[in-house]
Amino acid sequence: MFFQPQERLCLFIDGTSLYSASRNLGFEVDYRKLLQFFRSKSNVLRAYYYSAVLDTDEYSPLKPLTDWLVYNGYTLVTKSAREFIDNSGRRRVRGNMDVELAVDMMEMAPRIDHAVLFSGDSDFRRLLESVQRQGVRTTVVGSIKTSPPLIGDELRRQADQFIELADIATHFMRRQIDNRPPRPPAPPVRHPADQMSEHDEE
Repeated sequence: MFFQPQERLCLFIDGTSLYSASRNLGFEVDYRKLLQFFRSKSNVLRAYYYSAVLDTDEYSPLKPLTDWLVYNGYTLVTKSAREFIDNSGRRRVRGNMDVELAVDMMEMAPRIDHAVLFSGDSDFRRLLESVQRQGVRTTVVGSIKTSPPLIGDELRRQADQFIELADIATHFMRRQIDNRPPRPPAPPVRHPADQMSEHDEE
């Protein structure tokens, strides 16, 4: 990893993408430690966190996190998500933050030396190309160790540096989680005496 202590760095965290990748890798993110990790490497000017939230009266499990981020060094960018029912009748939530992230990175480009993007979305490839032309070095944090890989090849190739999320997870892991599917129950073991008795009955 190449970081310089005096370079002006900005984090752009696609919240949904980081959540999916970390869960797939089996850990929860400690956002305080994440910010400390990058501050130990460079001069972090801003840390953006992007998330679409449901605009309902119901309690959202995301609210404690977003409230905490606001008061602990992050710039929170949100917008209302939309609920819909898919073809199978399941409730889904849609909220794309690509435009908000792209606008912020373009606005920050003249003020920073290094942009670190937490996302695997190949739609950001053109964005990285644009800020690179302005002299900004780019790093993408994602994972090719998940199944399926949660980063597009085009995005990974465009970045000046790719960091595998699993390789740095220990620096900001809150706790490990077991996200493996439960094992199917083992077939019952039959006692030889039971088999003999059944044979005798025949």
